Amino acid sequence: MPGMEVGYELNPEMRLWVSPSLIEANYILSLSRMELQEVIQQELEENPALEMEEKHVCPICGGVMEGNYCPNCLVTQKGDDDGFHESFEDFPEQLYANSTAGRNDGDEFDPMTLVASEQTLEEMILSDVSTLCENGDLRVAEYLIGSIDERGFISASVDEVCVLFKVTPEYVERVIKKIQAVAPVGVGARNLQECLLLQIKYLIANGVEVPPAVEVIVAEYIDELGAHKFGFVAKELDISHEDVETAREFIRTHLNPFPLQNQEARSWKTPLRSPYVAPDVTVSLRDGELHVEVVDTRQFHLRANPLYSRIAREIGRSRTRGDFNDDERQHIREFVNRAKLFMSNISQRRETLFKISKCIVELQEDFLRGGVRELRPLTRAIVAQQVGVHESTVSRATANKFVMLPNRRVIPFSDFFTPSLSVKDVIKEMIVDEGEPLTDRQICDMLSRKGIRIARRTVAKYRAELNILPSTMR
Repeated sequence: MPGMEVGYELNPEMRLWVSPSLIEANYILSLSRMELQEVIQQELEENPALEMEEKHVCPICGGVMEGNYCPNCLVTQKGDDDGFHESFEDFPEQLYANSTAGRNDGDEFDPMTLVASEQTLEEMILSDVSTLCENGDLRVAEYLIGSIDERGFISASVDEVCVLFKVTPEYVERVIKKIQAVAPVGVGARNLQECLLLQIKYLIANGVEVPPAVEVIVAEYIDELGAHKFGFVAKELDISHEDVETAREFIRTHLNPFPLQNQEARSWKTPLRSPYVAPDVTVSLRDGELHVEVVDTRQFHLRANPLYSRIAREIGRSRTRGDFNDDERQHIREFVNRAKLFMSNISQRRETLFKISKCIVELQEDFLRGGVRELRPLTRAIVAQQVGVHESTVSRATANKFVMLPNRRVIPFSDFFTPSLSVKDVIKEMIVDEGEPLTDRQICDMLSRKGIRIARRTVAKYRAELNILPSTMR
């Protein structure tokens, strides 16, 4: 039996291998500014070799303050008389700063005081109906909206409102019609009958085929229908028993007696809860030029602890030094190296985000200067090609991140890319081709039928950004 030879041979082979440091770098890149703050805080608590320098930051953009002045957003926090003056309504942080300029209590400014809380249904309806009101209508509308119960019905009576505001019943009815026009379908009715009739009219207006007997049954025989007196209703209306059954089934299927409790009304309020967001990147206009800055460039001032760094250098220079045992040497090396790697990943995130943001700003400069009408088609693949990175890196760097524009409006990075543009184009096309003026709700429903799920308030926002007037003014 021939002998078996055993030996060592080198066979070069190409393999894909992702290092732990690369995984960590990609994770840091994917974090938003708010998430990054949490990760940094956690790392500071776990790593004694890492520390952060304390510096005052601007409550508006997050940049580092130079005294009482923010060079990034050009706003004097104390509102000096020599500075330029803007409307307090547009920039409430100036009003806050002015009101506290003379205080000596040492309290620091809390930017969360400027963050609006999530709007309630009543606040959203009032905001919409205010565009239709004139003279004293808004006072009456506010009172009526405040009386909407959990079902969606107005609980205040017309007589009560007439006495309280010294107006006529016709005046109150006119205001109620305005509320019903902007509220979720059926909300703002006084009773079940009116609520169902509002829903029927809406369905008819949107091309839904409603059985002929439905409207008259709801208007005149809703109580009898609820009591299952089908024969009586059929005799009174001179229709068949089957027609009454068909009408009853349609009402059960398509109408809701409590419009504020269905899924559509809840999605109308808001498709997602609106968390507090802070810009990851700011774009400012200085001397006619657009400047890009990653917010954490001057906010997160991380450094290795000087004591740990000095000891690590001493250990490296003298391996035979007996001041530290093996466990202490391992502890110091481990945490110093971990701190350096973490700071390197933060720096790499900053550089990558800056390059991508700068490229996007250059490609969408017309949009930043001229508004949404100048938004050009753009994909993440195009940006990746321009910057010289993989498309997944662009996606990771821009996901869940926000940009502050020169007009101080904060938008998500996704607004720069084609998907946001396509929805606005569809809305614009619908309005251009409309026979009769389409309401925002009708546009929302038409988009839903096209497979585009979008809230009515988002339709209103996109319409406003396209400089298109509401249906009542077109």
